[in-house]
Amino acid sequence: MVPGAEEPDPKGPTSASASGVSPLPVRALRREAERARGWLESGVWRPDAADAEAAARVLARLTAPLPRRGAAWARARAVDRDRRLQRIWRSAVHHLDAGAVSPPAAALLAAVARAYVPWYGTPNPPPAAAAPRYPVPSGSAAPEGAAAHGAATRDAADRPEAPPTDAGEALLPGLTDVFTALAAPAPPGTGDRYPAAVPWRTRYAGHLRHYGRPARHVWTADTFRCPGCSNADGPWTVVCDWRRVTLGCPCGLTTDRHGLTFSEVFLVLPDA
Repeated sequence: MVPGAEEPDPKGPTSASASGVSPLPVRALRREAERARGWLESGVWRPDAADAEAAARVLARLTAPLPRRGAAWARARAVDRDRRLQRIWRSAVHHLDAGAVSPPAAALLAAVARAYVPWYGTPNPPPAAAAPRYPVPSGSAAPEGAAAHGAATRDAADRPEAPPTDAGEALLPGLTDVFTALAAPAPPGTGDRYPAAVPWRTRYAGHLRHYGRPARHVWTADTFRCPGCSNADGPWTVVCDWRRVTLGCPCGLTTDRHGLTFSEVFLVLPDA
């Protein structure tokens, strides 16, 4: 279990609800962190250089110290705390979408990005109207054949409340342990080894957008449309094995030539 993901923080309701459930979308994170921990301890997963490098970069964000400030800098201290969590989110998304890591590493990075998605625009929002706006999932993924998703999400940019900083920080010790193990040098004489990919399948009703950044402070946003019928609303049948994502349209066409990154698909889906 990732420490802090379920247990209420003694600081109070800002970090977890009275029932002990984290206010963050950590269902996928708990699952993927436990899988990663078990695979690494048993030797089923022996990360390659790309996995270890990505893990080391995220680990540096997880363990980054806060700047030293005096008592008069309480407000700046609060910004420092959120900025550290935002950098964790950005690092996870960067290495997820770079496409260099293995499927189990991609699944773990995606789960970290999902948990920290409330910080995608806090404290430093993207300075462009076309920049990404990620929804904060507020429900469970429906099984195949159930009603399509979309209505259960709401845009973090429209939420007036600040992200739950205490809850985000409560995840740091457990994630530090997992990423320390992932970034550790392989024993001499051992080769790379990966567990079998764990594919997932769900449905999503809504727009899927690909974001570009052709210049500093300049973003572009393109909505994916089915190449067969031009549908942009779904409901999409989403299938992913962390090597590629395929989208199925109600018209019957299925494609993986959509131009979307992992994060552009995964982060708009409800936590599951």
